[in-house]
Amino acid sequence: MTAYANGLEITRTFDAPRELVFKVWTDPEHFAKWWGPQGFSLHVAKMDVRPGGMFLGSQRSPEGFVMWGKFTYQEVTPPEKLVFVQSFSDEEGNTIRAPFDPNWPLEIINILTLEEENGKTSLTLQGGPVNATEEELAAFEKMRPMVQQGFGGTFAQLDAYLASQQ
Repeated sequence: MTAYANGLEITRTFDAPRELVFKVWTDPEHFAKWWGPQGFSLHVAKMDVRPGGMFLGSQRSPEGFVMWGKFTYQEVTPPEKLVFVQSFSDEEGNTIRAPFDPNWPLEIINILTLEEENGKTSLTLQGGPVNATEEELAAFEKMRPMVQQGFGGTFAQLDAYLASQQ
């Protein structure tokens, strides 16, 4: 059970050791090669993976549309857990509204846990809006299928990237 409203939970198993899966989530050279919607490129401006640290980056669509986003890391426990609050931002890292919906939650918490068994890593991602208004919760709920589909595509890219690293 999640401690936030409208939470998501996605579990996926990767044919890779937990240390490698954790590394590709926390090393900017790796992260830039798989994170985000399929077809988008990611520019990592900053990645300071420690409690209170920040990831700041921009995603470019195939059509050239650029969106900035940030993670503020809450908990970092190598190689088993990452907790971060995700937001849309400007180039300086100031939180802004999502470009696609003025009611999208300003903050989404993501709790990533990794468990290894027989050389394979089970990744569980839980998350949802934090400090959200009723309108923001409704917007998240309406977009839930697209969010899940988006993570499915991102995790497919992660799977392919992990295979290329072994």
